[in-house]
Amino acid sequence: MKLSLKQSCVRSWRRTDAQALARHANNRNIWLNLRDLFPHPYTLADAETYIDSALSDEVSTRFCIEVNGEAAGSIGFILQSDVERLSAEIGYFLGESFWGRGIMSEVLKAVTTYAIETHGLVRVYAVPYAWNPASCRVLEKAGYTLEGRLRKSIIKDGKKTDQHLYARVV
Repeated sequence: MKLSLKQSCVRSWRRTDAQALARHANNRNIWLNLRDLFPHPYTLADAETYIDSALSDEVSTRFCIEVNGEAAGSIGFILQSDVERLSAEIGYFLGESFWGRGIMSEVLKAVTTYAIETHGLVRVYAVPYAWNPASCRVLEKAGYTLEGRLRKSIIKDGKKTDQHLYARVV
């Protein structure tokens, strides 16, 4: 898969992306806003493992965000099953040096459309942490609507916090 956008490109991962991925992902500010499965510190070995895993997926749902010719972040969605089989949860991160440029909103909008059209989805949702208003703005700019607040639903870095539930429904 490859989506060429104004400021970036979303494409399949390449093993040669590992060094750039490790460099951008090894950032506490990024780790604070992602699930604990995302390691910190983030090493070259972590990047290689992640890329190998993404490349071995039966159905490709994890993609590289390329900016200025290098891997600058990741975006992916988890297809749900059973009665939620028309839904997917989406997650993403972008290297801190690229924040504030509108790149993530553009990427999120394109990948959401791709997920809906490719997999016949009617709902794509995200649950950013309450302490991350920038991610909430990204979701809103990409056409997502705030549906609710999940009170004290997570613990990250020893702190309990809320999550916001955003969705784009077709």
